[in-house]
Amino acid sequence: MAGIIIVGMADLNVIKAPGMLTTLGLGSCVGIALYDSVNKVAGLAHCMLPDSTQIQNNSNIAKFVDTALIRLINNMGRSGANKRILKAKVAGGAQMFAFNSTNESMRIGDRNVDATLKMLREFNIPVVGRDTGANYGRTVELFAEDGRFVIKTIGHGTHII
Repeated sequence: MAGIIIVGMADLNVIKAPGMLTTLGLGSCVGIALYDSVNKVAGLAHCMLPDSTQIQNNSNIAKFVDTALIRLINNMGRSGANKRILKAKVAGGAQMFAFNSTNESMRIGDRNVDATLKMLREFNIPVVGRDTGANYGRTVELFAEDGRFVIKTIGHGTHII
């Protein structure tokens, strides 16, 4: 394997085959995996919040779904990916804590997933795999060789999408 790159919280990165990207501890955060199967370029973003326009301190582009996705697509293009054939897989967006509230701001996980799916539609990137919601965290691995997206959980097993 060419290497393993750890994508931290509020971070993103791109790798070419035969490398692998991983991010740990997706709770309400969303992991957005993009993949070009022809050029074998993979990209992964670990986003904390859905919308950079709602926060004053928004200088970390990777922290927000709206800005991270644009940066990730552009970085993948610079690494040789064809933006027109990208496919997406999404994980995370859990509701980690129970709230007796219908306050929209408490539904960060759902809002992150909704923002991700909306932006992917706008960029005409099909979502070919998804493991979102519920109330548990996930660790993911994205393999540039074949686009496998391995999702590991405590108490809910490991599976591939």
